[in-house]
Amino acid sequence: MSNPLLQLLVLGAIAVFLILRLRGVLGTRDGFETPSLPEEPAPRKRFDVIEGTAEPGDSDIADHAEPGSPTAQALAQMKRAEPDFAVGPFLAGAKSAYEMILMAFERGDIAEVRGFLAPPVAEAFDSVIADRKARGLTTEAQFLGTRETALASAEFTPATGMAELSVRFVGEMIAATRDAQGNVVDGDPKSARKQRDIWTFARRMGEDDPNWQLVATA
Repeated sequence: MSNPLLQLLVLGAIAVFLILRLRGVLGTRDGFETPSLPEEPAPRKRFDVIEGTAEPGDSDIADHAEPGSPTAQALAQMKRAEPDFAVGPFLAGAKSAYEMILMAFERGDIAEVRGFLAPPVAEAFDSVIADRKARGLTTEAQFLGTRETALASAEFTPATGMAELSVRFVGEMIAATRDAQGNVVDGDPKSARKQRDIWTFARRMGEDDPNWQLVATA
């Protein structure tokens, strides 16, 4: 046997030996093994940015109160007592209530809005309306719109869960009061006027009843 042929046979035997050893160590794939999945990258750490000294990340409070102020702190306490509470939607509801209550009072019939009035406020309205009737006065009013609705202040009592929010309104309306003879004794039936008010609404946070009551006017 020639020397080159002998070398080729020796190399072939070594190759077969190595293949058998590798199969024994690594095994073979039959097509039923679960293929290895590529490693997922390690999750990136999340860093929350906290700015200022007010409630971190709560733009609902920051949009309506000075960060760190008593009003902002009271609003934060309200939200802890009732997580669904939000200042923006409250002000939208207060704006609608302002128009309804104001016009009911001007018309002299608060029956439809009595449920939104605290008893002392309802009694005060009733007294004024009764006085008008006794004097033969009638009021004509047309509401033109609310030009401003802004949170003036907020207070919260943790012990009772009672919240009070004062809202500043600037409304525009045409109103005139006439006597029994039809003479205008107050206002102007042809000229608009601005109506500025600060109303305070109250509610016990966390209760099922979502309605706020008007507890004070100024």
